[in-house]
Amino acid sequence: MTRGLVRYQTSGDFHFITFSCYHRKPYLGTAAARSRFEQCLERTRIRYSFVVMAYVVMPEHVHLLVTEPARDTLARALQALKVSVSRLSPERPFWQARYYDFNVMTDRKRIESFGIFTGIL
Repeated sequence: MTRGLVRYQTSGDFHFITFSCYHRKPYLGTAAARSRFEQCLERTRIRYSFVVMAYVVMPEHVHLLVTEPARDTLARALQALKVSVSRLSPERPFWQARYYDFNVMTDRKRIESFGIFTGIL
């Protein structure tokens, strides 16, 4: 685990999450790759029972705004998502290790997060 990294994942908050393709390569740059990601996201959402409030799939990275899963931890759900996308994709390795997240606890952070997904900010 990364030193000094503290995650607050049993707080009941929304979480803004971002993770990147390996070396920020545009592995998600095609419609087929984005569709594969979306299908894996939906299967993971159902399996771990969480809500996806918003998401953006860019050619080389992803942003998610999600609730905490009812089943297991957010970290485990994201691991399952990344593994399932990797297994269905020809590129190796597919993802950078780890992910970045922050809890969305305040109105200011909710507005900031919404701006990222809508392109306002």
